[in-house]
Amino acid sequence: MNQLMPHRVAPRIARPWWQGATIYQIYPRSFADSNGDGIGDLPGITARLDHVASLGVDAVWLSPFFPSPMKDFGYDVSDYRGVDPIFGTLADFDALVERAHALGLKVIIDQVYAHTSDAHAWFGESRSSRGNAKADWYVWADAKPDGGPPNNWQSVFGGPAWTWDARRGQYYMHNFLSSQPQLNCHSEAVQLALLDVARFWLDRGVDGFRVDAINFAMHDPLLRDNPPAPPSNSPRTRPFDFQLHKYNQSHENIPDFIRRLRELLDSYGATFSVAEVGGADSDREMKAFTADDRHFNSAYSFDFLYAPRLTPALVRETVERWPDRPGIGWPSWAFSNHDAPRAISRWAAPQDRPAYARLAMLLLLCLRGDVFIYQGDELGLTQVDISYDDLQDPEAITNWPLTLGRDGARTPLPWTTAAPFAGFSCSKPWLPLGADHPGLSVAAQEADSESMLHLTRRLVALRQASDALLLGEMRVIAAQGALLAFERAVPGERLLCVFNLGDEPIDWRPDGAWTLLDEVNGAGLQRLGAHAGYVAVAR
Repeated sequence: MNQLMPHRVAPRIARPWWQGATIYQIYPRSFADSNGDGIGDLPGITARLDHVASLGVDAVWLSPFFPSPMKDFGYDVSDYRGVDPIFGTLADFDALVERAHALGLKVIIDQVYAHTSDAHAWFGESRSSRGNAKADWYVWADAKPDGGPPNNWQSVFGGPAWTWDARRGQYYMHNFLSSQPQLNCHSEAVQLALLDVARFWLDRGVDGFRVDAINFAMHDPLLRDNPPAPPSNSPRTRPFDFQLHKYNQSHENIPDFIRRLRELLDSYGATFSVAEVGGADSDREMKAFTADDRHFNSAYSFDFLYAPRLTPALVRETVERWPDRPGIGWPSWAFSNHDAPRAISRWAAPQDRPAYARLAMLLLLCLRGDVFIYQGDELGLTQVDISYDDLQDPEAITNWPLTLGRDGARTPLPWTTAAPFAGFSCSKPWLPLGADHPGLSVAAQEADSESMLHLTRRLVALRQASDALLLGEMRVIAAQGALLAFERAVPGERLLCVFNLGDEPIDWRPDGAWTLLDEVNGAGLQRLGAHAGYVAVAR
């Protein structure tokens, strides 16, 4: 089915631009390299924004491009108000924003408020003495009488969440790498400094923020030990997994800071804010961080990002935690990102991945909430198997070979088939391309009207044309075996979204009269082939 069928004649429902938005995530290191050093950069992004705009999305989200030692590839910020030279200059950023806005794209950037790099000037001053002006800008604590760390907290990337600093004669806290010291966001001075950072980027024209690891922003000031986690049948590859993270994160005062940030964002008009919230207690925290109209606009769910299988039961359980009723925030969904293995490699056998990519894109774009498309998902890119010698990700190196790491989802985007390095760069890229990726390049798919790229444009257009898909309530009507069916509805428009998540055909006919709007992999109103799905409108 190559053309959308018109299905709504009523006036469109007014909404903020971000509600129901489709947002395209760009990982700058791997999007497009303009200067031939093997690393993507801001001018490369600007030159390729036409591709993103052609998808019909509402906005781009840029992962960090700030000055950084790159020990965690930009999430260790050494200067909140600049651009790392490997990515370009502030003038390059301004040009990117100008071009994006000319193409009708909003620009969302990461903000990392839980920690900085140990190369940040703030930390340099804080560690210099116990009496300087920024002495309490980070989390410092005395050793135990035996010289050990202040408590039992563990870092996400392995080992204790404390590192000894001889200059102060104290330990400093870090939830991630030891080179990412924890900011003390309980401090009024720190909060004001972070709000000034936000103001700096809003003044440069950004349209909103994705706030990284916000549930790590505040700790228990009493430094109480975390309790042990209950026994688990899942393998534990990190000491972090052996604890319940009751005291090193998720402090009850975090929503107070979020309200201050939201007030600032609102003063700039039609901005957007989305929280990254992971962990065992993420559902409660996501709701707290998006409550009423004074906190974040949305929260970014991890429910699908690390799921080893996509099942109707998982979809039902996940979406029903976010019903359309007062007091419940607005969710955001992603199937892949820069931290998680690509979805189709997690969810489908190699021979099924092209079909599953089409099915997954249709399902994602039918969900209630904002949806994030990770760069390359519009091409059906697979996870790349990175050899140990090529690994860059510190977590993967530390835990090898018991974790897939993040590098396999961060490989360069293929733009052409024949050029060296698939048109990403004229030099060897910082990570190798997937062996199958040049054949999935943008240029190759532009030339094929039946490609994943053309399908993505069509399905984004379907979503953009439908108030039911953008804003409507979602009601699951079937979730058994491999069959998933749900309705999306607003007054005057009711859609049925049906999916076969398995590899065997399913015979199923919905009640009522429906007209097929679009389908993937040979789906029909009475029979769905393997990995097939459709959207239909009530007659």
